[in-house]
Amino acid sequence: MNDTINELPPKRKRRKTTARKRTRKKTPLRFGRFFLSGLVCLLLVSLGTFLFIPQVWQEVGDMLPTAERQLPANQLHEMHEPDAAEQIARILFIRRAIEARLDRADYVPIGRISPELKSAIVAIEDRRFYDHMGFDLTGMGRAALVNIQHGRIEEGASTITQQLVKNLFLANEQTFTRKAQELLLALDIELSYSKDEILEMYLNVVYYGAGFYGVNAASEGYYGKSPAALDLPEASMLAGVPNAPSELSPFTNFIAAKKRQAIVLDTMEAQGLIDARTAEDAKMQPLIFRPSEVEMSR
Repeated sequence: MNDTINELPPKRKRRKTTARKRTRKKTPLRFGRFFLSGLVCLLLVSLGTFLFIPQVWQEVGDMLPTAERQLPANQLHEMHEPDAAEQIARILFIRRAIEARLDRADYVPIGRISPELKSAIVAIEDRRFYDHMGFDLTGMGRAALVNIQHGRIEEGASTITQQLVKNLFLANEQTFTRKAQELLLALDIELSYSKDEILEMYLNVVYYGAGFYGVNAASEGYYGKSPAALDLPEASMLAGVPNAPSELSPFTNFIAAKKRQAIVLDTMEAQGLIDARTAEDAKMQPLIFRPSEVEMSR
């Protein structure tokens, strides 16, 4: 009995020593696994960040062969529906896709466009243009309420960026798939261009009625002057046309165009861009159009 009792402590000590050795062996192994897992996660995050930075893809797109020249969607009678590969390439290389649809021969930089026209367009088409990322949730909610109240489509919620997407790439059909494409491409454009670049492209591709695509053709066609020379009455008239170009062109329906001009000026006043006196003066000022050279004051 005494011998057995005397042998117990050494055995316990050996067990403790063995447990300590196992702990020492596991600790470096666990640390190694943790370190390796962290390193893998860091690499995946870095790779994902690299792949989804728009600038990276645009630089890759710049190294590709120049895309074949195409007309913007708003100038096509029939739309070719791109396959999945074309749609993915368009998203990844959005700058390359846009460049293929811009007519640089008739393109006007934003610095050579009347400030009055830029202000009027933003005021009437997209008052939160400089605050959103391609789509305006507040505008969507407001438009939905207005349309529900009237029981029909009275107000849209497309931003300038969304309208640029539609004018460049998309058909006029209203489907969930097309709307999803519009929102995705609008976000893509916002991530790849500055606000001034987006506004510049919109002004250069939108349809102003009477066969005039782009601000240069419209300014010369309606008034016989460059976009930089447009005054407030001329700019506010022109800014109202893209909402319904076939109906609001002053060559088609001058009365409707004047009513729309008044709405544009009232909107600019409400947003604090001009005062009431300036708005009223612009509504009353005569407009001289190029084809007939006839002064039209009402």
